[in-house]
Amino acid sequence: MTAHAVEAVTGTTADELLMPARDSFYDAPRGLQKMAPGEIIRSRRVELKDYWASHHRSQAWQLLYRSTDLHGDAGVAATTVVLPRKPAPPGRFMLLSFQCAIDAVSTQCFPSYALRKGADAIRTIAPFEFLVVRRALAKGWAVSIPDHEGMLGAWGAPREPGYRTLDGIRAALSFPHHEMPADTPVGLWGYSGGGMATSWAAEVAPTYAPELNLIGAVLGSPVGDMASALMRLNGGLHAGLPVMAIAGLRRVYPQLERAILEHATEKGRRHLEEIARLPVLDAVRQFRNHDIDDYLDIPLADLLAQPDIVEMMDDLQLGTHAPEIPLLVVQAVHDEVIAVDDVDGQVARYREHGVPVTYVRDQLSEHYSLLPLSGPMAVGWLLDRLKGRPPRDRTVTAVAGQRRPRWTMRLTGRGRSVESVTASDGGQRPAA
Repeated sequence: MTAHAVEAVTGTTADELLMPARDSFYDAPRGLQKMAPGEIIRSRRVELKDYWASHHRSQAWQLLYRSTDLHGDAGVAATTVVLPRKPAPPGRFMLLSFQCAIDAVSTQCFPSYALRKGADAIRTIAPFEFLVVRRALAKGWAVSIPDHEGMLGAWGAPREPGYRTLDGIRAALSFPHHEMPADTPVGLWGYSGGGMATSWAAEVAPTYAPELNLIGAVLGSPVGDMASALMRLNGGLHAGLPVMAIAGLRRVYPQLERAILEHATEKGRRHLEEIARLPVLDAVRQFRNHDIDDYLDIPLADLLAQPDIVEMMDDLQLGTHAPEIPLLVVQAVHDEVIAVDDVDGQVARYREHGVPVTYVRDQLSEHYSLLPLSGPMAVGWLLDRLKGRPPRDRTVTAVAGQRRPRWTMRLTGRGRSVESVTASDGGQRPAA
């Protein structure tokens, strides 16, 4: 922490809970550009929801901090830091940065709002993912849950989700209330849109935050190829996701905004403005089977073929920078949202850079079940990294959860191709 003092803020009651777009806690201070990335601006104690069977009652704080956007400019972001009721002993303690699948432009979906008691968050994803976060808290780990999209909600943007994730870690480590040493081991984990953000954090860490003691990253269904996903999902049941991505990306790419102004119909512009206000589950429901071709006066394929849009899509490509930490990548072969071929490509690019990747291509699950099913294995894999066990580069083809006293892997076959993995979380069945 530098010379700027941490500004404490009194939390609001549930009746007064405001979304981040209207909450003064998120206001940027003067002199933001002069602050260091990750420097805390203000903090507040918050109360989280009691999620179904989870009466965790863990202490939680929200930190607003200085971060960096896609263009290198200073901006603010928030993270929710959750402390375990009983911290793990030295050598077993870590800080986990869990990146939620925000997958929306509206601040209603930001974890710092959606996780709070009294929030109108039933149509957001973060509360469901918190059931997986509980596995880390049960291990005695602290957890940082950043609003990795920043205040613009630029879902799909490259690199800046990584900057905000890493700056959230910096803020969590420097916060004086819980006194975590600067060299505390840190793991990264995220799924779907959160897996994409985690990928960016792992890729930009060597140059943006080399001082952090990162030990490994779990990338769950991390999109792989945004351009491919946009074309494949368009017109189908999940068509709201590419429409949402366009609504987010137009906020950070001037060339996309110009293309929209030039080629979008009045109906198309109206839909993009509407979806930017919706929580993700409403957006998916209301925009199912929408065809972006109907929003434009030229075919979507022709728009994507324009040189400045091609340049933008190339900028979104994951796997172009080499992480310096081992990776666990988890992807369902029969995923109806993220194509396994796209994630295959992302893994191949990492391996070409010499990054050790444990790649789980699960044959039995699909997009929505894989996160809870793979949770025990993800925690076990991170625990192995914490214990200093060397990672192995390999591909496995199934994940199955069973009651076992500890996380185990049963491997058959030779080389990278292995037939099965069995995982458990110390006696708890994966959440269904």
